[in-house]
This record gives sequence, C-alpha cells and structure tokens, in this order.
Amino acid sequence: MAEAAKVPVTSEQKAPEVKTTPQAWQPLETLRQEVDRLFDDFGRGFWRPFRRSVLDIEPIWQREVTWAGTPAADVVEKEKAYEITAELPGLDEKNVEVKVANGGVTIKGEKQEEKEEKKKDYYLHERRFGSFERYFRIPEGVDTDKIEASFKKGVLTVTLPKKPEAVKPEKKIEVKAA
Repeated sequence: MAEAAKVPVTSEQKAPEVKTTPQAWQPLETLRQEVDRLFDDFGRGFWRPFRRSVLDIEPIWQREVTWAGTPAADVVEKEKAYEITAELPGLDEKNVEVKVANGGVTIKGEKQEEKEEKKKDYYLHERRFGSFERYFRIPEGVDTDKIEASFKKGVLTVTLPKKPEAVKPEKKIEVKAA
C-alpha cells in the first residue's frame, strides 16, 4: 500500500491579498448577496440557513475564480483534531501548497498539462492550465505549531490538532425520573 507523502505546511505573517474580479465573471455573486440580504431583512438573527460553519469558509465572491471549479473539501471535527480533506485529482504533492497565516489555513494548487500527438494525417497540441486557492479560518483551541498535511492518491488531508485544554472530556449526564 502506498504511503502518504508529507506536504510542508509553512507559516507567514503578511496581510491577505484582496483579489477582485469583474462582476460579469461572477453571475451568482449578485444572487447570493440578494439571498443573504433577504434573510437578513426577514428576521434579524431569527433563522438563517446559510450561516457559516465553525471554520468560516471564505465566501465565493471574495475569491479569485481561476479554476473552472474549486476542489471539493470536507471539514470534520474529531475528538482531538479538526480535519480538512480536499480532493485534488491529477495533482502531485509538489503542486500543492499549504500555508498557515492570518488566523487561517490556505490551500493552493496548480495544474499544468500539455499534450502533443503527431500522426500521419493530423497534429494535436493541447495545453491546460488551472489553479485554485481555498481559505479556512482556524477555530479557537487549535495548536497551530502542530498542523500537518499529507497527500495520498489525489487526496490532501490537513490535520489541525486541538490543544489539550480544548479537548473536552466526556461527561455522563444522569437521567432522573420526572
């Protein structure tokens, strides 16, 4: 069985780069903003089905759209750690970068493909390039010095271990008769 390759996790302290893209390229941005405004106006703090998760994933309208689709990512809270799993088919660990900065984890990747085919009656030359960037806010209680990333068979796993004081011990509640 193939062993998972370690992906280096780097830390940096620079300000996040704000990227803007033209409105015409993000047709769903306006719809999302209108739906958010509708729920905000409907009942302040009452019921909002699109509220953010514990890792506060960055909204799509604040990201630069450079890939036809952003890779799927699962975020799971386990007993002693949070785990981010991202599917990155066709990429190698050398094309993936994981950084910890400004209270979050950024996963970047780039794919470059070039295909050339020469036959008697035709010539084919194709190039495909794409990149992505995902940002996940680090929840309180995570030991940022022990964050690890591994890559195996096209799946990146980033483990964010909780500090010992953040791991809640199991507590049994006695059920009393009414």
